[in-house]
Amino acid sequence: MPKKQFNSNRGERVASKVQTLVAEILRDIYGDDSIVSGVSLVGADSHGGLQFVRLFYYTRNPDIPAVQKKLDDITRSVRFELAARMNQKYVPDIRFAYDDTLERAARIDELLNNLK
Repeated sequence: MPKKQFNSNRGERVASKVQTLVAEILRDIYGDDSIVSGVSLVGADSHGGLQFVRLFYYTRNPDIPAVQKKLDDITRSVRFELAARMNQKYVPDIRFAYDDTLERAARIDELLNNLK
C-alpha cells in the first residue's frame, strides 16, 4: 500500500495570520506615525519551516527607503506585540519587503499603450 501523501498548507495559514495581526498592530500602535500609517500589507510568505515570514507592503509614500528603514526599526517591537497576540508556542521572525507589483503593472500598461 503506497504511503499517503499529506499536503499541508500550515505555512500559508500562519503567514496569513501573521499578516492580519501585524496589520492590526501597525494600525493600533503606529497609526499616528505619518510614515507607517500609509503602509498597507498586501501579502505574506512563510519560509524556513515557519520560522520566518516575509510581509509584503505597499505605500504611496515616494520615499521607499525611508519607509523601509522605519519598518526595519520597529520590527522588534512589532514582533514582541505579535507574540502577545498569537496563540502559538513559537512566533516567527518577520521581515518587511516592498511590493512593486503595481508599479510594474503600470509600466507594462504604458509600454503596451505605446505600441498602438
